[in-house]
Amino acid sequence: MPRSFLLLLGLGLSAPALAQNQPATTPDPLIRRMVEEVSEKNLREDIDKLVSFGTRHTLSDTKSKKRGIGAARRWVEDEFQRYSKASGGRLKVTQDTFTIKPDGRRINRPVLMANVMATLPGTDPTDKRVFIVSGHIDSRVTDVMNATADAPGANDDGSGTVAVMELARVMSKQQFPATIIFVAVQGEEQGLYGSTHLAKRAKAEGWQLVAMLNNDIMGSSQGHDPDLKDDKRLRVFSEGVPATETPEEARVRRTLSSENDSPSRNLARYTRTACQQYVPGHEVVLEYRPDRFLRGGDHTPFNQEGFTAVRFSEMNEDFRHQHQDLRQENGAEYGDYAKYMDFAYLRKNTGVNLATLASLALAPAAPESVGVLTAQLTNRTQLQWEAPKAGERPAGYYVLMRETSAPEWQQKFFVTDTKADLPHSKDNYIFGVVAVDAEGHESLPVLPKPVR
Repeated sequence: MPRSFLLLLGLGLSAPALAQNQPATTPDPLIRRMVEEVSEKNLREDIDKLVSFGTRHTLSDTKSKKRGIGAARRWVEDEFQRYSKASGGRLKVTQDTFTIKPDGRRINRPVLMANVMATLPGTDPTDKRVFIVSGHIDSRVTDVMNATADAPGANDDGSGTVAVMELARVMSKQQFPATIIFVAVQGEEQGLYGSTHLAKRAKAEGWQLVAMLNNDIMGSSQGHDPDLKDDKRLRVFSEGVPATETPEEARVRRTLSSENDSPSRNLARYTRTACQQYVPGHEVVLEYRPDRFLRGGDHTPFNQEGFTAVRFSEMNEDFRHQHQDLRQENGAEYGDYAKYMDFAYLRKNTGVNLATLASLALAPAAPESVGVLTAQLTNRTQLQWEAPKAGERPAGYYVLMRETSAPEWQQKFFVTDTKADLPHSKDNYIFGVVAVDAEGHESLPVLPKPVR
């Protein structure tokens, strides 16, 4: 949210008494240090290594030690293992394999695929929350079935893959109460196969997946046209109406006009705040659509399974440097080469991911059963909720508020109780409630449902 107007809601306590209990309002020094540790040099070297495998097409060679998707997967796994050793073995590394049968479109034979995963288990045994950050390791050229031609895939999606690797390197040195999964998924270019497998697995195994961050094409600041250079902004895409919305949920949404307040949209707002706090001079731009126009990405299967997920992408894509055969044409060079990337920009975008993940994983779980009381007609707003049942007990809660026409939260009120009586009409404002710890780490907001 923008720099919010922070108010104290008395609830029978004096403002000075509440102020003494108020959480920290300054950025967490630990998160700041982790963001500063993200290395532009590492990102560049990791991209060069990924490109060196020639092609990472999903249907390419899996046996060679130097070329193809198999060699690339093993290298990422080895790097994760190296980070695990530095973390004292706490980072758990695996290749999650699965077989895809011919689909009549982009898979012409049975293919054994693998998502390369590094899991940092949470330190609190009562906290079952999971957070995922991903990039896709596979690459392609113009013909999506061409598995032999060189396909550097530097920006699409080497950028997301190396960002995930650098996040794992930095964050695995620290402890978080909740679990974080760093994953390079396969098969995005052939049909989102790796992310679909992981989303369905999370659903089937009952993961308490709170948020998924997808990074895809986020390492170049130069757009297709010469005047489209922007190294200070990063787009985040989020669905408005949840894909799994039930008829009853749709009825409530229409009644409350809350189509701009899906969990994924509020995650997007959260990433914007994290950027403001920890990546100075950089900006997350909220894009109110699920993905780029008529397109999709690895967050989409998670949305389709009912999970909260968003996509990060650079501000302006250069289509000469994605999904292209390597060639010179009409005086322009085509191909997804590393030389067209901006590694200082990629470093900042990786920092946005880190700030978001760390803030969420360190925060308490979100409040439960959040409701707005409707038994009486009044110009005030009465809210009530329950404390999270597992994990760290919050130091208190923030009630967020904004005008119905405002895209971002405008005000916040700190309370220590599990209820609030606000002198603001629910006719005119949208409200949310977050749990917060003493260090100021906030959960994702929960919108209240009408209760009598």
